[in-house]
Amino acid sequence: MYPNVSQQEKIKDNIDACRYVYNWALEKRTAAYEKDKTSLSVYDIHAMLPELKEEHPFLKSAYSQSVQQSVRRNHKAFQNFFRRVKNGGGKPGYPKFRSKRYHRQSFDIPQNVRVDFDERKVYLPKISWVKTIFHRRFKGTVKTCTVIFMKSIDKYFICIVVEDGNAHPKKKRMTKKKSIGIDVGLKTYATVSNGMKIENPRFLQSKLKRVKCLQRRLSRKTKGSKNREKAKAKYGKCHEKIANQRRDFQQKLSTKLIRENQGIMVETLNVSGMVKNRRLSRAISDAAWSYFFDMLKYKSRLYGVTLIEVGMFEPTTKLCHKCGFKNNELILSDREWACPECKTHHDRDLNAALNIKMIGWEIRHTSRGPREGPVELSAMAGARKQEAHYFSSG
Repeated sequence: MYPNVSQQEKIKDNIDACRYVYNWALEKRTAAYEKDKTSLSVYDIHAMLPELKEEHPFLKSAYSQSVQQSVRRNHKAFQNFFRRVKNGGGKPGYPKFRSKRYHRQSFDIPQNVRVDFDERKVYLPKISWVKTIFHRRFKGTVKTCTVIFMKSIDKYFICIVVEDGNAHPKKKRMTKKKSIGIDVGLKTYATVSNGMKIENPRFLQSKLKRVKCLQRRLSRKTKGSKNREKAKAKYGKCHEKIANQRRDFQQKLSTKLIRENQGIMVETLNVSGMVKNRRLSRAISDAAWSYFFDMLKYKSRLYGVTLIEVGMFEPTTKLCHKCGFKNNELILSDREWACPECKTHHDRDLNAALNIKMIGWEIRHTSRGPREGPVELSAMAGARKQEAHYFSSG
């Protein structure tokens, strides 16, 4: 979006008001539980809003429904927190206060949004018509929208949710010939079980020299000065370009894989744990596997493709996909190896992709579910031999 100066001030007023109400609601709910062990509902917080607006008149300048939506956002954060506590495993993550220094600021507008594609503008309550460049024309009913201010690059965006009334297509019949397994990595971004390899573009690595230069310039500027703001904007735009390049690459790759296949098997990865490796954290973050898998998930629903997730504890790398032999001596630097039993020469990544496809097919057509814990490879060897035989002859 390209708001004028007065519209920018109104957008920032809405952002400030919604952030203030969100933090106020979080404080109220926390204090009520610590004092009386009671849990305040959304309606309890809504009933307190008129009194809060009398105490703080600046809240009246914001759109009232956006302020109420921030309370619902806070309630949703608590619901997710309680769900994580119930499920267990890891830190549940108690809701946090929102900071005005965060690079991404936003507020929601649940209704009364109008779109004019011919004039290229969007009507926002209490802000008026704002010039907007649309990603595409859409048909349907506008349900809600989110106005986003990216502070690091000084740009405004709007995300519009539309109800088009179209149901997701039925799942296509999945066959082995039109199904693939995908193994992701750092040297090769994705290796497909049909032999296709997609090289890792390493967008951050290719721009790393420029990023470091802009980072040094930013660190030398005086805090609070206009030159520091200019340097920060240049630094943010450099990262924006890297993110756009990565997103464009992942969108095109995921669409190609979804359109050409009936079934896709991928391996779930503990990316948050993998980035703790200091030597590989930057390369893993640059690859952004989680975003790529998320794209495959929602596109599989849109195109009627079956997506099967193979557990992270499945032995996909060290086992021969032909005979099930386990290679305990395989290390990360070994990109190729030969099976001592069946004499098959393996490409490490291709072998993993074939194993992912084999296990995914087994999960799909048997009662076996994904493995939820680590297992000894020796206990898997006999079972893998039978599975490999079934997969090759079934």
